[in-house]
Amino acid sequence: MTNATNDDVRPADELWVKSLVARSVLRAAGAMTAPGVTPSARLGTLMECHGALLAARGPGSELSFADFRQQVRGDPSRLLPEGVPGWDVDQLRAVDADGHVTEDAFDLDVEQRLVLRVLQKNSRGAGLISARDLDDEVAQETAFAQLCKAGNQKVYESGRTDLIRYPAGPVSELCELRLPPLVADLYEDIPYASTYRGWWFACPVCRWPMRVALRREAGRQIGVVACWHKPHQEMGAAYRFRPVERIVPPDLLPEPPPPPPGDREAVLWPDLQVVPEAKPVEGHKALVRGVWRYTCVPGLAELALRDRLIERGLKVELWPALDAYDLCVHVGRKRARKKEQLRVDVKDYTSGTALAQLIHAQEGDSGGAEWLVVPDHRATQVPLLSGVGERYGLKVTTASEFGEMACERSGVAWS
Repeated sequence: MTNATNDDVRPADELWVKSLVARSVLRAAGAMTAPGVTPSARLGTLMECHGALLAARGPGSELSFADFRQQVRGDPSRLLPEGVPGWDVDQLRAVDADGHVTEDAFDLDVEQRLVLRVLQKNSRGAGLISARDLDDEVAQETAFAQLCKAGNQKVYESGRTDLIRYPAGPVSELCELRLPPLVADLYEDIPYASTYRGWWFACPVCRWPMRVALRREAGRQIGVVACWHKPHQEMGAAYRFRPVERIVPPDLLPEPPPPPPGDREAVLWPDLQVVPEAKPVEGHKALVRGVWRYTCVPGLAELALRDRLIERGLKVELWPALDAYDLCVHVGRKRARKKEQLRVDVKDYTSGTALAQLIHAQEGDSGGAEWLVVPDHRATQVPLLSGVGERYGLKVTTASEFGEMACERSGVAWS
């Protein structure tokens, strides 16, 4: 993994090249792994992606179609032009051993496009992304726009909280959420890679459908189930099951649990005691992957931090001014005549470098937050983000460290 520094906030042309390569690899990986795609359609997509890669690599950089197909299942960093550094993700792959498109590849594509879009808006990267790229922006933009449309803070809070709390479930329950029609349309059928014989399993952390695969170990077939979000897997959202031939669903057995968190981190640690039960695919839907990943996943950290601070007696406002930033935390002793307000933005990016580039492109936080908080599992990103944020008066820390600091300044205990 590359040791990122301030110098890793790359110029726009390099970011554009990396984004083009990431998007081409992701589309090619999807064409190679998705079921039901005709050979001609698969070949057409692969040829288009191969052409885009050749354009990104520039003249004189050879890449045969056969080598391209092989490397899509290998290390995407090897498809970058000479002199362009790889991504800051350990053992990056676009397709995993089970034949699924990885979360890392999906995240890198989305995160780089978000940065490019900010550069485009600020006229600092004119021509970097096409109209097609803008039209193809991740679906959470639609969700935010529709929830903000009424201009009512309570309606916005209720709708966004519902998206975070209910990323998947029975259609009968989802219809009761009273979401705007265009937001409700973001719920689709359970993804095929999350199903087994007509059943699916909700992650105990985020409640989105977990990925399912069959493997052979020691001469026998076993089923494996895990959340698509790697940090949730590492928290314990990973299971096995014995494949069944009957109509009844399989029962999950938890993988060995990870080491328990420290006292400070344990305050925000999710409850994983209940093993998920199988749910029928029929009659159930789930949010599209982009909304789940970049609204629901970071939203869990936002709600957890808000809830834990309120439980300790602090006043916290959620998504003030229709999401100018994520949290406004009022800190100070109980008898203080005036309390300080800490404006917080919560980010959960797979690539710390992409998040650093976003901070640089926005010259801090676009909504005026003075604190950037990352989930505890992104603690290794803090040094890089702090170096970039310091230029713009943006302080960076982890969620549990922020919670402890806010409680200490308010004269109460965090853990």
